[in-house]
Parts: sequence; structure tokens; C-alpha cells
Amino acid sequence: MKVNVKSASRLSVAPMMDWTDRHCRHLHRLLSRRTLLYTEMVTAPALVRGGALHLLEHGPAEHPVALQLGGSDPAELAEAARLGADAGYDEINLNVGCPSDRVQSGTFGAVLMKSPARVAECCAAMRAATSLPVTVKCRIGVDDQTPRDVLPDFISRVSEAGVTRLAIHARMAWLEGLSPKENRDIPPLDYHLVYEMKARFPALHLSVNGGVDSLEAAQAHLDAGMDGVMVGRAAYHAPAQILCAADRLIFGEDTADTKPEGAAYAMMDYAEAHLALGGRMNQITRHMMGLFAGQPGARAWRRMLSEGAHLPGAGPELIEAALAQLEGAEAA
Repeated sequence: MKVNVKSASRLSVAPMMDWTDRHCRHLHRLLSRRTLLYTEMVTAPALVRGGALHLLEHGPAEHPVALQLGGSDPAELAEAARLGADAGYDEINLNVGCPSDRVQSGTFGAVLMKSPARVAECCAAMRAATSLPVTVKCRIGVDDQTPRDVLPDFISRVSEAGVTRLAIHARMAWLEGLSPKENRDIPPLDYHLVYEMKARFPALHLSVNGGVDSLEAAQAHLDAGMDGVMVGRAAYHAPAQILCAADRLIFGEDTADTKPEGAAYAMMDYAEAHLALGGRMNQITRHMMGLFAGQPGARAWRRMLSEGAHLPGAGPELIEAALAQLEGAEAA
């Protein structure tokens, strides 16, 4: 069945390096059927020159799921997009927002905000290579740029290349002087500029990203006229708070909210299958630490998982034991 990623992007979980791997995405999908999920950024050179096709692995339960690519060579990105399509992804996204040193040295990520013509060329090549939707995630500007001047031009150029959906992180990226972590917090958020872009480009599907920490905040952006909201760290550190009620509140489904306990039990079967293939328990549990954030017993849950997952022979029963401890704390 063809997935409607445009509809799913009403709420999405941002691509986050070292976080949104396939195990994380499986957990998030247990919490929400509708939310659009993204991979970590995968570089086009790793796929095309390095042959690292294992980076494209994902499970059928993850859909709708988008592949985020990093790169700046149109031909290489086109080939990477073809590989992503062949691997079964629902969307191909180009990273024009990551401020890390590694990304800068590769001349892709946020530094590409300075080269809108190159971004447009890359997008056109990717669109020519696949029938999948090609989207862009960007910042409002970088370094000494004036966002109000550069962002409309950037959006115009990529839309002329055929891109109809963008996710805009409502912060500048300072490539000189701020670390990647500081770039997620220090530059001030400018939601109103993103709202202005939606008013200026009404035919485009625009999502706002940055600082969204609750479903209420997400709904406020939708009420302000945005087409979608992309949630980052809050969806990772407190996934149940963001995703359990998302299908009902954001997508309007007449359905019962999911429960973190149900997701935890389901992850036991997933972990068992992962271990049978030679995987490690901590590769699963590290994404589950925040599952009960804000609930009684959450600290005991995190401690049991973090201390037990690295032990020899750790298996799915660790999750069951941590759940029992959590339930004991709730009853106390």
C-alpha cells in the first residue's frame, strides 16, 4: 500500500545523529502509527563510494519512514536517492541544516544554506532519479546571513527545482564559534519568520522544527497555519509524552492512545529477534531510557536498563524486570 508521507508529515520525528537508528524508529512506531519517522543522516559518499548499504537497513514496521541524505554532489546524491528508493523508503530528504564540523568539512549540511543554487541542482538531480518525494530540511540561515533575506530566496530556488515540502529549523546555525550542541540551543528561535514563509509560499508544505517539546506546542504551530511540525529531542527523551496521543490529537483518529507499557512489552520480542541475529541488548535499551519520563519509577527504570544491558547474557527479560520495578514504584 502506498504511504501518504505528505499527510504523515503533519507530525514527524526529526533525523538525529546517533539517535534515530532503526531500533529507535521501531520503538517510536509502536507508540504512533501515523507520525513520519526519519533515519539518521546517511552520507551519499558512504553509500555510493563506500558501498555501505547496511546503513539503509530498516524494518517493514517502520513505515512511513524517510531517508535523510547528506551530500553536495548532484550525481552522487541522485545515485544515493536511487539506492534509498530501491531499499523501500517512502521519502528522500536532503540535509541542509546540520552544523557539525564533520558535515562542514564535507561541504554539506547547514553550510549549503550559502549555496542555494547548488542545493537546487542537487534536488533536481534527486527528483530525476526517483519517483519518491524529495524534501529538504534547512535552517533559517547561517553565520552572518540575514534570514529574512536569504530564506525566501533559498525556498524559491529549491521549489523551482520541484521540491514541495520543507522542514525549517527556526534557528540560525553558527558554523564559527558554536558547537553542534550549542547550535541546538543558543541561537534564538524565530517561529514568526517561518510562519511568514508559509504565508509567502502558500502552495508549499512547510513544517516547523526547533524547540517543540509537547503535543500542545505542536498543535499551536498547526493552529498558526503550519502544515507540519517536526519534533526532535523531546521525542527521543520523552517519546511517550510526544507520540502516545499523537494519532488522536494531531491526526484526528478515533483511536485509543497507546501506552508505554505496551510498547515496552512489544520491544521484548523485537529485542529477542535482534539478539538472535548477533545484536546486543544495549543497542535496543539505550533508546528506551525515556519511555517513562515524568512517571513514578522512571529513575529506577533507567537505572536497571543502563546497568543491566551491558552485562554478559543480557536479554529481553531485562525489560520485563525493569517493568516490574517500575510497577512496584508506581504502587508505592
